Amino acid sequence: MLSRRALLGAGLFAPTFAYAQGFPTRNLTMIVPFAPGASSDGIARIVGEKLGEALGKTVVVENRAGGGGTIGLIGLARSAPDGHTLGVGATGALVINPHVPELAVNFKPLQELTPIAKLIDIPLVLVANPESGFRTLAELIARSKERSGGISFGSTGTNSAQHLSVELLKKATGANLVHVPYRGSAPVMTDLLGGQIQMASVDLTSAAPHIKAGKVIPLAVTSLKRVEPAPEIPTIAESAVPGFEVTGWIGMLGPAGMDPAIVEQIASPIRQVQSDATYLSRVRNLACVEAFLGPRDFAAFLDRESTKMKGLIQG
Repeated sequence: MLSRRALLGAGLFAPTFAYAQGFPTRNLTMIVPFAPGASSDGIARIVGEKLGEALGKTVVVENRAGGGGTIGLIGLARSAPDGHTLGVGATGALVINPHVPELAVNFKPLQELTPIAKLIDIPLVLVANPESGFRTLAELIARSKERSGGISFGSTGTNSAQHLSVELLKKATGANLVHVPYRGSAPVMTDLLGGQIQMASVDLTSAAPHIKAGKVIPLAVTSLKRVEPAPEIPTIAESAVPGFEVTGWIGMLGPAGMDPAIVEQIASPIRQVQSDATYLSRVRNLACVEAFLGPRDFAAFLDRESTKMKGLIQG
């Protein structure tokens, strides 16, 4: 592994700020609050590799799945704020769960965590098992109303963005869809492929290989407009609910109380790698879209998203 000094000497990471004295003193841990195999895990490993190169240390990814991405972030919040323990967080745990009373009592992520960088946008997609009997979103909605028990769907966990998108779809259309929560997209896709559930709401990263192989049917993406990685998939907005939009994204965070100099020392190489063609290719191969924001802009973004999601949930 190249040292940070070697990289600086090669001009790959220009020292545009003062480094925090003595940081880092050991290898770093990156907590991923989902099971291996989904977009958050893949992006954490790519970013962790680049960050490790810049800092001259190894970044070890640790998966702590559960609670729709909340359990791992609670562990992150309880870590020492010295920059050696970082984590990635997604829409549900950061800006949705805090507005659900039974989930928000013991954890307030925007107060207990330090925003470091928004990393990517994650297209979310509704996909169906080919044996389900429906091939479009309109057919799914109609069939669900015809069946007394409804149609089961899996998501990455209760109150995740994947879950919320279907709940909003149900609210807008009257669809009879029954939630089955999982501990990440990978186990959702396993059960969808096996026929244990008929439909799933997951990140496009997990679904894309199976869509290309014809093993699952894409019904719709949840973004307002069609997404670049899969422009052939229609949106919920054009298929069923005009104006519908639920977005997925991933950001890097640390415990509250981090030294701003350490925050910037971590964010800087991530900012600079956005112009690296190899990095961008790896991100796009995960069916994700680069969407970097630095610490201050990411904090403002989180505040806006939290306010928006509060309105969706409580409105």
